[in-house]
Amino acid sequence: MKPFEIGIDLGGTKVEAILFDPRGRELFRRRVATPREEDDTYRAIVETVGSLIKTTARQIPQGADYTVGVGIPGIQDPASRRITGANTTSLIGRPFQDDLQARLGHAVAIENDANCFTLAEALKGAARDFGMVFGVILGTGCGGGLCINGRIHHGRHGIAGEWGHYAMDPSGGACFCGNMGCVETKISGTWVAKDHQQRTGRQLTMQQIVAGAHQGEAECRETIERFLEAFGRALGGLISILDPDAVVIGGGLSNIDELYSEGRERVAKYAFHPHITTPILKNRLGDSAGVYGAAWIGRSTAS
Repeated sequence: MKPFEIGIDLGGTKVEAILFDPRGRELFRRRVATPREEDDTYRAIVETVGSLIKTTARQIPQGADYTVGVGIPGIQDPASRRITGANTTSLIGRPFQDDLQARLGHAVAIENDANCFTLAEALKGAARDFGMVFGVILGTGCGGGLCINGRIHHGRHGIAGEWGHYAMDPSGGACFCGNMGCVETKISGTWVAKDHQQRTGRQLTMQQIVAGAHQGEAECRETIERFLEAFGRALGGLISILDPDAVVIGGGLSNIDELYSEGRERVAKYAFHPHITTPILKNRLGDSAGVYGAAWIGRSTAS
């Protein structure tokens, strides 16, 4: 019999757990706040995630096998087994998988959250009928993942899909990764709002900027035009390199309708083909995609 599956989505503000039975039915789900300001935030995160996994595991019949997968906002370096490039900076340089396994006494699979999203949408979501799927997370930051024939592709250094940290503008803003003008600094909600404030003096959220553009406000419309142009340049270049069968977009900005119309036109403008037909899809699983994918990557720990 297949094992039960526990998935954990570790985000900047919340940690979500889910439990699937061997038939794939959801049995349990819970969210708790992510520790952020403790004296030792890293240890607090290990304890919080570990406790949530134990709470979820108590829903499983005694003696039944189960797997655990955890999606994180960063990457585990395959050589050092330590976390790199994490938006949750307290994880950086830490052996999170080893510490969590020691806390639980149970095997745990660790995966980048954008990879979890991409896997979920490729297996059960908007991109389930496609072979090579590139997943894009557009929210406060910008991430990506690559899934080929239902399996995450990691690359030599575990960074396949980290499109958000391609440095596309050397005169752009300083990214937390240390480079200048990364894709994230051009099309994430945080940076688009910052760009709008610098140009107009008005401090608006991305949601307010989008609403203003829809209401005909010229300054907001100009910001959205700049956003769509950068989106087209960045994604068009990626399509020229990978030529995926489909692109699926998640995160808070995936609800911006213009991405699938004007944004797609900008992508076609910058991709190296005269007639781009690559589907650019809105996610189907919503904010559940990350935790679903985390549960399914836990299968790699099963014997």
